[in-house]
Amino acid sequence: MSSTRRRALDAAVTLVGTEGIRALTHGRVDAAADLPPGSTSNHFRTRAALLAGVIDWIAESERAEGGHPAAITTEQGLVEMLTRVMEIESGPRAARTRARYALFLEAVDDEAVAPLRRQRRIFEDWTRSLLATIGGPEAADRAPLLMAACDGLLLHRITVDPDAPFAASVALAVATAVHGPAV
Repeated sequence: MSSTRRRALDAAVTLVGTEGIRALTHGRVDAAADLPPGSTSNHFRTRAALLAGVIDWIAESERAEGGHPAAITTEQGLVEMLTRVMEIESGPRAARTRARYALFLEAVDDEAVAPLRRQRRIFEDWTRSLLATIGGPEAADRAPLLMAACDGLLLHRITVDPDAPFAASVALAVATAVHGPAV
């Protein structure tokens, strides 16, 4: 990928994550990326193409950063990993996280956000596998619960309280996923 295209995509993600999806224009991306006028439109001819490029770029970036973490075989290991990921996604990567949520909320059709949905399914499958290893098949069935809890905590942190502690809540969500709800 050319450095111009990469700069444009990084700037576009930041624009969407800080100013909303309506800020996504070729001219605004050029300015934000400190590119000559028309550079972004050379790579993305239409706004729809630019939007698709941003969606693909977010999914690709998240996959690249995900790497292959060491095998997690304990409840505490899962808590630590999820807490670390959420700290990154609500800290240094908060603009990208906001952009992802904005794109999910404002995309006109499901096909447009298909790369983000695929990325989400990959993460859900991975979470389901970890829960199966740690707590068995019943725990694996509770992967959507754990992911929804983490999504809610992350959304709260990037929209309401950037300093909100969430480690204890993540630990409770993981314990509930692994052992089932307390009765």
